[in-house]
Amino acid sequence: MTTTLSLLTLTGERTVPDVADERYWFERHIVAYRLAAAKAPGLTVLDAGCGEGYGAAALAAAGAARVVAVDVDPQVAPHVARRYPQVEAVEAELSDLPLPDDSFDLVVSLQVIEHVWDVEAFLASLCRVLRPGGELVVSTPNRLTFTPGSDTPINPFHVREFTADELRATLTEAGFHVGCLLGVHHGTLLRTADRMLRDAVPHVLAGSPPESWPAGVRRLVHRVDASWFELREDALDASLDLIALCRLPRPEAPGVDVPDAHDRRPSEAPSG
Repeated sequence: MTTTLSLLTLTGERTVPDVADERYWFERHIVAYRLAAAKAPGLTVLDAGCGEGYGAAALAAAGAARVVAVDVDPQVAPHVARRYPQVEAVEAELSDLPLPDDSFDLVVSLQVIEHVWDVEAFLASLCRVLRPGGELVVSTPNRLTFTPGSDTPINPFHVREFTADELRATLTEAGFHVGCLLGVHHGTLLRTADRMLRDAVPHVLAGSPPESWPAGVRRLVHRVDASWFELREDALDASLDLIALCRLPRPEAPGVDVPDAHDRRPSEAPSG
């Protein structure tokens, strides 16, 4: 890999691969992308708010027929086009996608909704480009654990954070059927280090140098893997992140049965 293709700037607003001190956040994001990738084979997929592009590349590697990655940051599309040529990169506002109606089987938008000022317009845009019967996967930090005791996000790049009930209600009001809501939790290995990680989070969010993190945290962060997290349908209020698996209902048409994307490949649906 050349220097030109190596990294998009680490701003604190997005995570990027290949940065050891960012590994905890990166691998935590990967959990949701793996879930979405299980749905991707053979489908036309949109990654709305793709960031660095690593997730869109994972969707393509999983066998998606086509992956379009959209981000509003003007740095992103050129970077994605260079580093991940298997992905179609587009610079655009997510609330005004320059894409045809009903053009995607699967829309993925991970760790994005909390950054959006006009959530209603954002979800309406996703609804427009998703074909009836298609699926939407959304992830976001759980407000109750990410910014406990406050309605004001601790992360300066977040506009609004959600509880599980708030996320479900917001997606339902936008016209989606929320079939399953999952919580991302620390698995066994990370649970043993929870106190250490909690102590580290304020340092990371404040942008303090990794050298100032509590003893042992940096070594642990460099080793974290997505498999160290687990998905659960219970204890949503205690989860780290929320993942909503949604479907856009089909208009009822007498005598016409158009299968949903996940109904065509039930064996690939996540076990939760």
